[in-house]
Amino acid sequence: MASREENTKRTNRVLRISQLDALELNKALEQLVWSQFSQCFHGFKPGLLAHFEPEVKAFLWLFLWRFTIYSKNATVGQSVLNIQYKNDFSPKLRYQPPSKNQKLWYAVCTIGGTWLEERCYDLFRNRHLASFGKARQCVNIIVGLLKLGGLINFLIFLQRGKFATLTERLLGIRSVFCKPQNIREVGFEYMNRELLWHGFAEFLIFLLPLINIQKLKAKLSSWCIPLTGAPNSDNTLATSGKQCSLCGEWPTMPHTIGCEHIFCYYCVKSSFLFDMYFTCPKCGAEVHSVQPLKSGIEMSEVSAL
Repeated sequence: MASREENTKRTNRVLRISQLDALELNKALEQLVWSQFSQCFHGFKPGLLAHFEPEVKAFLWLFLWRFTIYSKNATVGQSVLNIQYKNDFSPKLRYQPPSKNQKLWYAVCTIGGTWLEERCYDLFRNRHLASFGKARQCVNIIVGLLKLGGLINFLIFLQRGKFATLTERLLGIRSVFCKPQNIREVGFEYMNRELLWHGFAEFLIFLLPLINIQKLKAKLSSWCIPLTGAPNSDNTLATSGKQCSLCGEWPTMPHTIGCEHIFCYYCVKSSFLFDMYFTCPKCGAEVHSVQPLKSGIEMSEVSAL
């Protein structure tokens, strides 16, 4: 029986990361609610909520507390993660929800403490009297001691995994699962595939800009289409001079790069300026010099062919 109870406790124990995630979700919800509420007064006079900001925030958090912890025994973040509070002071082994006194003291410690800290800071900020200075020092000491207690509690929480906040430890409420969690086997095949695919995609994104597509295309075309005829033959230049080897149109200001193919001047010049290792896309010949077509070959003769 004892071993069975220990096993159930281990399976129902809430992970530390789940409890911390619940706290982060609560903070995110508070920021979202406050941003939505402050946008309602966007068109009013600037600084309208500045004087009453601690009270307005306390009212909003009290409203959230009423419909979360007070009624459902869990915060919004805990509800998302299938967690709720349990009365740890109860001697019964079965689940016992927090008592009303624990819930009320939770609101006083969280909502009331935050309101009191912000209001005291605003109250003492513009006061320079000696009495206010002493009160301010006392408040700072109390706040510092509470922060130190929260730090010590967090270190104990990391070791034992219970009571993520100092308020939970003082009130005796801890996080438990709403429903018993079954031990499940996690398969990592899908995760491995996703990691491999993302790694391969990032490698391609890094590699593709380094590849000279034009040069690779010219190499492939030179392997697939074998060269025929002498490259320096004037007749060959005339027959291939009906279209630019780059744009496929009638060559404007026809030029040659030392092979049997003809190019528009702007096509070959821009390609050569973009890539100093530019080669002919038809035969793969390297650019030795960009020269105009020989004057002995007239374009009228080319068109006649």
